[in-house]
Amino acid sequence: MTQITLPRPDDWHLHLRDGAMLRAVTPETARHFGRAIIMPNLVPPVVTGAQASAYRDRIRAALPEGSDFTPLMTLYLTQETDAADLVQAHKDGIITSVKLYPAGATTNSASGVRDFDKVRPVLEAMAENGVPLCVHGEVVDSDIDIFDREAVFIDRVLDPIRRATPGLRVVMEHITTSQGADYAREGGDDLGATITTHHLVINRNALLVGGIKPHYYCLPVAKREEHRLALRKAATSGDPSFFLGTDSAPHTDPLKENACGCAGCFTATNTLSILAEVFEQEGALDQLSAFASQNGPRFYRLPVSDQTVTLEKGAPVVYPDKIETEDGLVTVFDPMMPLHWRVL
Repeated sequence: MTQITLPRPDDWHLHLRDGAMLRAVTPETARHFGRAIIMPNLVPPVVTGAQASAYRDRIRAALPEGSDFTPLMTLYLTQETDAADLVQAHKDGIITSVKLYPAGATTNSASGVRDFDKVRPVLEAMAENGVPLCVHGEVVDSDIDIFDREAVFIDRVLDPIRRATPGLRVVMEHITTSQGADYAREGGDDLGATITTHHLVINRNALLVGGIKPHYYCLPVAKREEHRLALRKAATSGDPSFFLGTDSAPHTDPLKENACGCAGCFTATNTLSILAEVFEQEGALDQLSAFASQNGPRFYRLPVSDQTVTLEKGAPVVYPDKIETEDGLVTVFDPMMPLHWRVL
């Protein structure tokens, strides 16, 4: 196979930041993707319907002329979230979902949830009104090894929340472990899971062997090879539980390359080429459409795109190493392999 056409993909987990960064990176996603779930962890975070509407306007203003890209907004769940405002924002079409960050789990998550009992009324309102919950699935307890945070979160937090809130539709975002894949696979119609591009490519050796590689540092961190292979198996299986969420997360190089570098891999520019390479390696190009274009919309109860994207295999594609922004350079994720698939 040297050419593949699929419905225009969507990105079900994306960071666009704000200001100069927003203006620089938004076109990188809009070039290939039709829609994206936009993360709300700005400073300050997006916590009300009015703030989500204003952020959506700023995203739209950053789009290239003629672009029909649709940002799907989320609210940042806090212990002070107004359930009525949240539900109304969803009814008005301002937001698509709500994001749960355990406080301190990742970039700009200080305003996240510390006491999960305090958000139960909001979660119950979400279940009653069909508002999906997107979850950053890691505990932050200091006694839990960073490589075990996802598995412990499933047992201690996620499973109890789902049992206590029947009907709550949950997306396990950026799963990184075989335990995460197994739980999502067995979780029923109300549970889905996104998998990032970079977690299909790197394991923790990429970050640590031969010196620390800050541009492979992300949260959740890449795990052992056995987990990367489990993610590949899940993504390429066609199972509707799994769909693409790149978690593309731009930071300028000085913020990545320092003594306490920021977490995040910027993959918006070359994601589709990387995915085609990965799916071909797994003998599963026929499942790329399900993962990138169909499973996500079906979980979110949205139509699959009636537009198409075609990829063609040929000589290696040369992508830029860096993206220029007014704030500084942003490094594009390097998959450490030639990419033979280009988007026509």
